[in-house]
Amino acid sequence: MSARIKVTRSSGNVFADLGRPQPEEALAKARLAYEIEQSIRKRGLTQAEAAKILGIDQPKVSALRNGRLSGFSVERLIRFLNALNRDVEIVVSEKPRSRRRGRLVVRAA
Repeated sequence: MSARIKVTRSSGNVFADLGRPQPEEALAKARLAYEIEQSIRKRGLTQAEAAKILGIDQPKVSALRNGRLSGFSVERLIRFLNALNRDVEIVVSEKPRSRRRGRLVVRAA
């Protein structure tokens, strides 16, 4: 007899699924950090070189690259992307009637 495994469908936000506070902000920060990591990789930068470009010390670059984002605001992550020659576009729109409130979403182009 095989054991049944209970599966729960994801909401699309792992932070919400885990019951984390401010899950939309946490997901936005994670996606911004991912884009920063990709930019650093594509440019072949060391952590020390990235730190100089971003105006932070190397341990903060290490924290950023390892997903330890509590010390970084969304605005600061956006500034880092700009420093890495990436454009960031913010679009404000009406929420659909089907949703109770507005949300924050980060998409990469």
